[in-house]
Amino acid sequence: MADNPRNWTFLSNHAHVLVCLAADPNSRLRDIAAEVGITERRVNGILADLEQAGIVTVFKTGRRNSYKVERRARLRHPLEAHKTVGDLLKGVL
Repeated sequence: MADNPRNWTFLSNHAHVLVCLAADPNSRLRDIAAEVGITERRVNGILADLEQAGIVTVFKTGRRNSYKVERRARLRHPLEAHKTVGDLLKGVL
């Protein structure tokens, strides 16, 4: 996808990371990065954004993290603020 600047998707990288976490709450950053097509560092930044917004909760399990997606959280943009994260995920998963 990155080879052609005219390629684009409807969902943002934030949404892609969220979908990965909802599909597998025990995902590793490197696996998410590979699936989304971004760096681990960028995934880490997106996770920080999602956690700060109250959309994802991070749990330490031994040496690994696991994630809980708060499906009742409202989407952030005014055009879709009447919908929840769960509504978004229902349409994607």
